[in-house]
Amino acid sequence: MAMTHFPQVHPQRRSPRIQLAGSVPVLVMLEDGQRAKGKLQAISVTGGLLRLARSLSQGDFVEVAFHTQSGSVCGMAEMLSPVRASNDGALQPFRFVALGDDDHRALRMAVDSVNDRSFQGIRSPRWSAPKSL
Repeated sequence: MAMTHFPQVHPQRRSPRIQLAGSVPVLVMLEDGQRAKGKLQAISVTGGLLRLARSLSQGDFVEVAFHTQSGSVCGMAEMLSPVRASNDGALQPFRFVALGDDDHRALRMAVDSVNDRSFQGIRSPRWSAPKSL
C-alpha cells in the first residue's frame, strides 16, 4: 500500500540543500495541464530551486518530476516567490506539499548520498586515532 508523505519544514533546523547547478532536468505540470521544462538548481527533502524559462505564479500548485540515481521523484509542490528573473530565465523556489513513499525514499536517498560524499576525506584531530608512544 502506497502512503503519502507530507514534508514538514522545521524552522529551527533547515533541511540540507544540495546544489545542482542546473544539471538535472525537471518537468513541471501545471494545474491547467500545461507543462514547463526547467532545471533543478538546488534540492532538499522539503523543496528546491528551479530555473524556468518564465516564472510561475506564487502559490501555484504543480507536479514536479525529475530523476535521481536513487530513482524517479514526482511530487506535488507549491511555487514560491521568484528570487530572480533574467534573460536566461527565472529562478523560482518551491516547497513539496506531498510525496508518495517511494518518491520520498528516492529523494531522501539521493540527498543523503550527496551529503555522505561531501563528508568523505574530512579529518578532524578529535576523531583521529591516538598516536602510539
